[in-house]
Amino acid sequence: MAHIDALNEIADAVALGAATGRRVVGSQIDLGTTVRNIGVGKPVWVVIRVDTAFTSGGATDVTFELVSDSTAALATDGSSSIHYASAAIPKATLVAGYQIVIQLPQGSPAYERYLGLVANVATTALDTGKVDCFLTYDQPEAWKSYADASN
Repeated sequence: MAHIDALNEIADAVALGAATGRRVVGSQIDLGTTVRNIGVGKPVWVVIRVDTAFTSGGATDVTFELVSDSTAALATDGSSSIHYASAAIPKATLVAGYQIVIQLPQGSPAYERYLGLVANVATTALDTGKVDCFLTYDQPEAWKSYADASN
């Protein structure tokens, strides 16, 4: 299982709210005033995981973006630096345990001071659903649980 450091946790069972559109999910990680080349030398993994299944009164999908911005109040108007954007994920796919795992993107655009997650809910507001997001050195999809051996 991936090791989670509280200082590298963006969201812990955070609800996306009952509205459509873009919003910041959880908090942000302060990378400091000096621009850093994070994730170079040792891979850093970004994990976005559904904690509680998403439901809504109609069909909808959610897109997740890993962003950075110069201010702690991450912009939701598309002006923050987008380092990763998921495809639109249908509500029916966003069940407990579903996860997106990517290696922290390198290169352009350069990371700004604050790193966070933005979600875009399309067409129909969500009734329920919570998400986790964190950075880790452990590659989560490489970990597998096995049943106890019987001899």
